[in-house]
Order: sequence, then structure tokens, then C-alpha cells
Amino acid sequence: MTFYYKTSMDMSELEDSSIALIITSPPYPMIEKWDRQFSVLNFHYQHDQLMFTWEECRRVLIPGGIMCINIGDATRTIKPNGFQCYPNFAKVTISMFNMGFSTLVPIHWRKISNRPNAFLGSGMQPPNAYVSQDHEYIGIFRKGNLRKFPPKDANRLSSSFTKDERDRWFSQVWNIQGAKGAKASSAFPDEIPYRLIRMFSVIGDSVLDPFCGSGSVMRIAEENGRVGIGYDIVDYINPIKRPRRPK
Repeated sequence: MTFYYKTSMDMSELEDSSIALIITSPPYPMIEKWDRQFSVLNFHYQHDQLMFTWEECRRVLIPGGIMCINIGDATRTIKPNGFQCYPNFAKVTISMFNMGFSTLVPIHWRKISNRPNAFLGSGMQPPNAYVSQDHEYIGIFRKGNLRKFPPKDANRLSSSFTKDERDRWFSQVWNIQGAKGAKASSAFPDEIPYRLIRMFSVIGDSVLDPFCGSGSVMRIAEENGRVGIGYDIVDYINPIKRPRRPK
């Protein structure tokens, strides 16, 4: 497992076409807790800042490599327009399309909660209530055509999933409880990267998280016979203190 304590806008430590799978959840534009990271409160500017990392991701992905981006839309009240939804997932998808990625069918992650209300606002009269937001998206993007393997590739065969796993994992709606304390840490539950790693990589592959946070993607990659690599500007990962070059 390799951690780089720096921004992923420059991942020059990684060679071109060296990563098979990217799984990440970036800072969501227009979410208040990320205002300091973006410095400017503007939807388009904040997505332009993320583009530096997305360009690096495209460079390091192998042909046929997959990038999975977990992101939610933002709801916020900003004058003079007032309350509105900022379409982060749509913006990321268009950016990936314009960069030449194949945009695949996304996953709708429905976060299970005990919240009783299904709307925002008060009262029972139309039209000024708002639909509550209980889904996030996992966009799936492929670099180029399908990935090629030698006939009867041993690592690919050893990475097979069961029919039950296929049927559950490749459905478009995932009902998965959010991670404990995620509101503060922004971590997603282990089940999310576990499924994506099993679905879109084989044993021995390098798996990158350019916004790795507490390192769950890296850890789960290693637990499943992959090589975990991560970048972050905050050192959440105590055992690894200095950047080092991946083997």
C-alpha cells in the first residue's frame, strides 16, 4: 500500500497507463464543508479545479481501465437564486464524456436511513416543498475500448465472482447503509469499494484513490490481492508518513 501526502492534481510519481482501476469520492462542489478546499464559491470553478485530477486519472489509467466516481448533487441556499440543486453528477459525466471516456450506466446508491420525512419544507400545500435527497451516484467511466486479456488468464479466472454476486452487484440501485460518522469524515462504507474492486479489477491490479481520505479503498484493494495507491492533502493514514514510489 502506497500513500502520497500531496494533491492529486499532480500524480507524477505514477507512470502513464499504470493503473487498472480508480475508485474515489472527491470533495463535492457546492457543499459547505468543502468551501475552504475550493476557496471560490462557484459551481463551474470548483469543477474546473477537479479537472486537474481527472486529467491525471486519464493519463495513468491503462487502456480499458475503469474509473468509478462516487458523487452526490448539492442542495444549498445562495442569494439571489435561493435554494437549488447543483447537478454535480451531471457535470462530472459531461466532463468525462468530453475527455473521451466511455460513459457507462451509473449506479444509484440509495443510502438507508431512519429519517422519517420524504420532503424538505413545511406544510402540506403545493408547490413550495422539495424532494428529499437520499441517493448518490457512482459514475462508471472506461478509458477506450474493452480491456484485453490473454486467453485463460490466471489472475482473471481467480478473480471471478459468483452468480449471486453478479446479480446483486450489477443492478443499478444499491441499498447500502452509509458509513458511521460519514457526515464528518466523508468516508463511504467498505461494501462500496469492495464491490467495485471485485467488479472491475483482477488480482494483481493497481487500484488508485486520488482523494483517499482514511484509505478504505487502498486497504480493501490490498485485502483482495490488489495493490492500493492513494493521494490526499490530509494525512489520515497514520502508519504511512512519507510519500514513496509504488513498486
